[in-house]
Amino acid sequence: MSIRFTGKPLRGMVSVTIAVGLAIGAVGCGGGGDDDKKPDNSASATKQSGSEPSTQEGKTEAPIAEIRGADGLLMQIASVQRDSGGFVTVNGALKNEGAKSVAIPAQVSGDETEIIKHGISLGGATLVDPNGKKRYYVLRDTEGRPLTTTGLGTVDVGQTIPVFMQFPSPPTSTTEVTLQLPTFSSALIKISG
Repeated sequence: MSIRFTGKPLRGMVSVTIAVGLAIGAVGCGGGGDDDKKPDNSASATKQSGSEPSTQEGKTEAPIAEIRGADGLLMQIASVQRDSGGFVTVNGALKNEGAKSVAIPAQVSGDETEIIKHGISLGGATLVDPNGKKRYYVLRDTEGRPLTTTGLGTVDVGQTIPVFMQFPSPPTSTTEVTLQLPTFSSALIKISG
């Protein structure tokens, strides 16, 4: 066959392929007229209603508890949430309100060899259920690492470090527990969820 006879079928296939591609593109892009208006309407509704900014917009909530450590260290507890999987997660922030940089005391890791070998952490934290007279220790993964903030070192003046600790959940009837962390004061905290 010569090039003259194969050129026409090739041009036809290219034309059909381009036409099908344009048709699919037009269908995929069509019908979006109403969707473009929805964000504008919700944004104007928010401005008109005068609602407060969300936490993502910079609003910070007051901590539910604070515990103080040595040399100006302060831990602010932001939430204590009971998860459906049988855990309680404590979230907060560790701040240095002192006049100089502070090394996190090794005691906050606790005294269990398995936890200590993974570095400075909040592995020494416990929740105490005063009614059930039980103490709950920070959970560990299958390799012995504590389920808490790890790799803590020095906290500079004014620095804030987000922290978390995860514990087994006390019975659902227990709504308040005492958070204890070595070298820090303790605080009664309320479990939500």
